[in-house]
Amino acid sequence: MSAIVRLTNVSKEYPRSGAALRDISFEMQKGEFVFLVGHSGAGKSTLLKLLSMAERPTSGELRVSGFSSLSITPRDIPILRRRLGIVFQDFRLLPDRTAEQNVAFALEVTGAPHAHIRPKVARLLTQVGLSSKATAFPHELSGGEQQRVAIARAMVNDPLVLLADEPTGNLDDRATHAIFLLLREINAKGTAVLMATHDVAMIQRTNLRFLELDHGALVHDGTDVARLIADMRGRR
Repeated sequence: MSAIVRLTNVSKEYPRSGAALRDISFEMQKGEFVFLVGHSGAGKSTLLKLLSMAERPTSGELRVSGFSSLSITPRDIPILRRRLGIVFQDFRLLPDRTAEQNVAFALEVTGAPHAHIRPKVARLLTQVGLSSKATAFPHELSGGEQQRVAIARAMVNDPLVLLADEPTGNLDDRATHAIFLLLREINAKGTAVLMATHDVAMIQRTNLRFLELDHGALVHDGTDVARLIADMRGRR
């Protein structure tokens, strides 16, 4: 397998708040599912911003889908982002557009041919189990349904990597489980998924790899959930 994401001694500092990430190194392989965990302020969101090249590292190198943070140009960034899907905790749907219009909009801005948009939107909404809610507006959908629309939108360009920033943070247990299963289905079809979460119980029910951040440092990379639980208890 080849790495789709590679960080080498990556650090990120901000003028006022100081170091957000400290000397981070890891690889993520094509088609892998990895959790990203850590307390609030540990650096999870900063790391995801670096992966989408919304920000650049202060030092070190980050490579995503063949693009390097050291050499990527402003013209390349839209190309990179078409290879990524990004899902947020707060859904970020357009409130005045239906579910299908929210997904279609993500295709329209990339200049996709109009004839291709409707069938692809229909396929994506079917994939996330929302074909019957295509004409519903966000306020008519539950939180779990809104997140499914957001995931469909993130998948419009058939991304190689899906970045999910606390995608179940605003959902109840049932919706959380459903969204996790959906992400696993997407992963099973070949998309690598990096999912930031606070939900240790979710990680405990799997045997998946996780990256644990603590005050900007990568303190664990593996599948030892007992270690993670002990770490979190030790910080209380």
